[in-house]
Amino acid sequence: MRIVVENVEKRFVDSKKREVTALENINFSIEEEEFVVLVGPSGCGKSTLLNIVGGLLSPSGGEVYFEGWQDSKPPRLGIVFQEIALFPWRTVYQNIVFGLEEQGMSKAEMKEKGARYIEMVGLKGFESAYPKQLSGGMRQRAGIARALAIEPHLLLMDEPFSALDAQTRTLMQEELLSIWNRTRLSTLYVTHNIQEAVYLADRVIVLSRHPGQIKEIIRIDLPKIGRDQDKHREAFEAYSNQIWQLIRHDAQEALKEG
Repeated sequence: MRIVVENVEKRFVDSKKREVTALENINFSIEEEEFVVLVGPSGCGKSTLLNIVGGLLSPSGGEVYFEGWQDSKPPRLGIVFQEIALFPWRTVYQNIVFGLEEQGMSKAEMKEKGARYIEMVGLKGFESAYPKQLSGGMRQRAGIARALAIEPHLLLMDEPFSALDAQTRTLMQEELLSIWNRTRLSTLYVTHNIQEAVYLADRVIVLSRHPGQIKEIIRIDLPKIGRDQDKHREAFEAYSNQIWQLIRHDAQEALKEG
């Protein structure tokens, strides 16, 4: 199954009653098992685009469709936001199986799947903990496990690690790659961190600032695991620099606007 984004536009009216074009002429696809990352300066419409792909926003023009999807039910989408909205009154286990409850899954199957994804994200032993008892990184793991538990056809992640400290963020990036290696989920990931994009992506889509348009799509031709090793450092830096040069002017303009 291939996810196709075709001629997508998004316009809205701002607080001064002016029509603003947030996204214009967006065309790309996400192949089966592909990890695609959106990067761009602040205000380029990355999150808006992710929300359109996830069906949380309607495009003003164009469409998003799942090519090759034959089922009468719509494809399942797992979404992880920057702010992990765990239910504070539910334990880690109860949060993770929430989507499965909504699907009407049996208790036995729910228990098996819950245990599998709890182990996958490294939260074994914390099944009965409540969100307030967890660190930021652990809450994020629980949010990822909840999105994975429904076994989505597409995983959408909107800056999921940006609120974490640098060390936890690095560990979570490694964890995410390890999880992706096991699940091979088609993924659309939003970040403003260029190194994170190069570390995770099969392809990086670079957006310009408003209206957000695709400046370039860059294929990261490095092994999926171990890109941070010394032997890949030169290529890694070259990709990072290529993306930065595409974004630099727009980022400076965004800074001036505050």
